[in-house]
Amino acid sequence: MAPGRAPTTAWIAFDTALGLCALAWGEGGLTGAQLPERDAASQPALRQRMAQRFPDVAQSLDSAQAPAEIQALAAAIAAQFAGSLVNLPAVHLDMHGVPPFEARVFAEALRLGPGQTMTYGELAHRLGEPSAARAVGQALGHNPFAPVVPCHRVVGAGGKMVGFSAPGGVQMKQRMLDIEQRAVAGQGDLF
Repeated sequence: MAPGRAPTTAWIAFDTALGLCALAWGEGGLTGAQLPERDAASQPALRQRMAQRFPDVAQSLDSAQAPAEIQALAAAIAAQFAGSLVNLPAVHLDMHGVPPFEARVFAEALRLGPGQTMTYGELAHRLGEPSAARAVGQALGHNPFAPVVPCHRVVGAGGKMVGFSAPGGVQMKQRMLDIEQRAVAGQGDLF
């Protein structure tokens, strides 16, 4: 548990088109999210990762036992990873123990919609700290809320796929962006 963070009370695992994901929560709101492991069939790896991140939680709950807000978020993430154009529902993020700079980076990343990208430098500039691109990357590397805080939408200079520490690395980042951009392009065809 991060310093000052309310304890995590439970977590759920749920299937997506990209593999098994997880959401953890406590009294302070969402305490963490887990992107899919490299292999869609790696349920043991996801469970081990969640047990390491949230050692105070004995085991995961069945999705039906999760609060409605968490169930809705899981369904929206699954829909987004399946190619639907959705904005994830707003949920309260437990930001206790998150350093102020990281919280500012996360808040700015939350402004990016599906399929949109921004460079680390552009995000730093929006924060009023144009020389902090590397610090922005480090903050996003500590993001416990991916994909809710969409760090995959922040790319290197020139749109390069760099700096994704989640399972699957930059390949997963590219897959997530490709899915979102196809959904955005398909939405445009409807009008």
